[in-house]
Amino acid sequence: MSACVPTRNDHSSRSSRPSRASGMKRPHSPPPPPGGRRFRIAGADLSASITVFLIAVPMSLGLAVAMDAPLQAGLVSAAIGGIVAGLLGGTPLQVSGPSAGLTVVTAELIQIYGWRTTCAITIGAGLLQILLGSLRAARSALAVSPAIVHGTLAGIGVAIALAQLHIVLGGSPQSSVVDNVLALPAQLERLSPAAPLIGALTIAVLVLWPRLPGRAGQAVRRIPAALAAVVTATAVAALATPGIVRVDLPSWRSHALPEMPQGPVLALATAVFTVMLVASLESLLAAVAVDKMAADRVADRSDGGPSGHEPIRRSDLDRELRGQGIANSLAGLLGGLPISGGAVRSSANVRAGATGRAATVLHGVWVLLAAALLVTVLEWIPLAALAALVMMVGLQMVSFAHIRNVHKHREFLVYGATITGVVLFGVLKGVVLGVAVAVAVALHRLARTKITVTEQDGRHLVTVRGQLTFLAVPRLSRMLGQLPHGVDAVVELDGFFMDHAAFETIQDWRSTQLAQGGQVVFTGRSGARVAEPPAAAHSCCRPWTPWRNHHCHDRSEQTTATRTGFTAQDATGRGAAGPWDLDGVGGAEAPTGPDTRGATAGDAPRPSGARPAGAHRLLNGLSSFQRNTAPLVREELARLAAEGQRPSQLFITCADSRLVTSMITSSGPGDLFTVRNVGNLVPPPDTETTESGDDSVAAAIEYAVDVLRVGSITVCGHSGCGAMQALLSTEPHTPRTPLWRWLRHGLPSLERMASRHHSWARISGRLPADAVEQLCLTNVVQQLDHLRAHESVARRLADGTLELHGMYFHVGEAQAYLLAEGASAGTGPDEVFDRVGPGLGLSTALDAGAHD
Repeated sequence: MSACVPTRNDHSSRSSRPSRASGMKRPHSPPPPPGGRRFRIAGADLSASITVFLIAVPMSLGLAVAMDAPLQAGLVSAAIGGIVAGLLGGTPLQVSGPSAGLTVVTAELIQIYGWRTTCAITIGAGLLQILLGSLRAARSALAVSPAIVHGTLAGIGVAIALAQLHIVLGGSPQSSVVDNVLALPAQLERLSPAAPLIGALTIAVLVLWPRLPGRAGQAVRRIPAALAAVVTATAVAALATPGIVRVDLPSWRSHALPEMPQGPVLALATAVFTVMLVASLESLLAAVAVDKMAADRVADRSDGGPSGHEPIRRSDLDRELRGQGIANSLAGLLGGLPISGGAVRSSANVRAGATGRAATVLHGVWVLLAAALLVTVLEWIPLAALAALVMMVGLQMVSFAHIRNVHKHREFLVYGATITGVVLFGVLKGVVLGVAVAVAVALHRLARTKITVTEQDGRHLVTVRGQLTFLAVPRLSRMLGQLPHGVDAVVELDGFFMDHAAFETIQDWRSTQLAQGGQVVFTGRSGARVAEPPAAAHSCCRPWTPWRNHHCHDRSEQTTATRTGFTAQDATGRGAAGPWDLDGVGGAEAPTGPDTRGATAGDAPRPSGARPAGAHRLLNGLSSFQRNTAPLVREELARLAAEGQRPSQLFITCADSRLVTSMITSSGPGDLFTVRNVGNLVPPPDTETTESGDDSVAAAIEYAVDVLRVGSITVCGHSGCGAMQALLSTEPHTPRTPLWRWLRHGLPSLERMASRHHSWARISGRLPADAVEQLCLTNVVQQLDHLRAHESVARRLADGTLELHGMYFHVGEAQAYLLAEGASAGTGPDEVFDRVGPGLGLSTALDAGAHD
């Protein structure tokens, strides 16, 4: 801590932090070592495990029926998936069990190789998962196009639904999707009513159970719909159709274990790879979805996580892949089905309030106990009910939300090709077909380059939309050849890649034009010249800032006045594919002299009619707005012009150029009524007129409060404020300049900081870094006091129709902090600025600050 910051009241800062003895952990603290963490079981984990258990048992049996596998195998996989994958996986809230995505694949393997060889294939797939997880390849699996992944799962879902439909109708599924479709008419001809009625009853309960109205319905909905459907169907079948086909669990003594695989080596290797690929993708996608659900649940709570437990951390996908591999190896060894993370079971676990992996492990323990003790009960379940349950799971795998998303991103062709391939040819061939179509679509988009030539006021404009590769060279050469020799031309390049063939074509054409007295200027889509060296483009253009060009243009204008070089870049001037420079390979400068256009700005004075650099920057910005932004916002601005402004809040902040209010508040036109001045000062009403005669701030406050009727006022300070630095360095002999006469309104802040009657302002649980930061924070609190003294503000505060907020923005960290609610309202003793995190709403942040 800087020596210039007093250390008094430091205990208040320490008191706001949780003690180590309390067991609480800071959200971003590193996780404790594995050896020091105990396996704790909370009440929420116990109830969640029972909920998931009640879903997992019927689903596991149903998937075993769908795969034509021994029914015990489904229970074995459910128990191993819960216990082993739950303990060793990298996603604590994910529940693993028999894989719905592998239903078709496993059924085909059992039909071709038999059950015991299929178990050996499962072992091989698990070992391959362990290897890939150890090589940290889990993230690479997510690089597959979402259209291919969702198309694969949708195709599997269609195959599952068609196969289970035959069981619901009282028959047996065929070996392929096409055969199942062709066999449907014959199945309908020999239809018996018992199985279809039980299946229809199961589906009806599954659909209607979550929609039961009223308080009674809300209480009953706590029972999982899958359990309610199976129990209802079992009870009705026991009374109405006692002769219906039911679950038959053979003795555990006859349970089959794996054998050495027999068959062609290439076919077996393909089977192992297919099981590994589908199980891994299903598990990793489910892990990502669980992360999102857990984050949404945490965001809905003001305390940042479940009480008494550490916040949910993101999944370790490589560990998850290894855990799934170990579970699959053990499942195959013990005669179980292939395992993967399940979206249905995992979402139920999160919704039930699970806080850690204890819920997942306990669910596996309950399945194990049920397999040993509840065999007689399970044998009452009709097969038609289980088939209807699995059929609904298959239909849910065809997600309309995914279809809309894929269509929005113009990937529906890939999605449709993958579904078609999976349904007609199998999973692996369907994935290969999807990948091939995705590559073809990508190549088509890469080759589709739109080139237009227009003439405006004697100057030709060549617009290139898309990537410039060798595929576009013939069209590019033809379009450039249409321009007369020696004309002035502007080439607007809207793309991020140019290969060597396109570069050579443009370079040759440019050289010809210059040799015949023409002038060629290259621009990006923003309209600004593309003339900086490659190094400058990469060093100062930041892709995460929407204004990323302006410093590059400044440097370009300072170094080259009319240089017409080009670096292969995108529409905003970012360096992209390579160090191409159209002034010559390697960045050579164009020749200089009276007859050339390559004079360097430092070698010659500015022409008499040339504008200064600031004017160029302004014109470039205005041109960019008119070209790109104005067409997008014109309709909204026209509406605001017709209806008038209705801002939601008055925002008082500093005039510092680094503080971009619309950016840090994510606001747009009509949202903020902004007042900016040096030091974000609010002169008290009793001094503003009498001493300086400046009523501008008071007028803005009165207009915003009484005329615009804003609902809140925010005073925002920032780090490194020059006004606060000037106040700290003020001396008695400081000249009484206009700046000093304005800054005197900040003297009360200086006095407040030195006073013993006010505690130090703290920032996110710590004291400020130095005296400047302390004064910046104190100034926000003091200006809020000045604000309350204004008559219009005091009247609205008394009515309860206005809120005041204090805010501090750390420029170097790009981090916003909000003053605690009590301090903002002038009722709390603590002056604490709390960090605003991603996804944290204003009310949540203020509530968190109030409880600091």
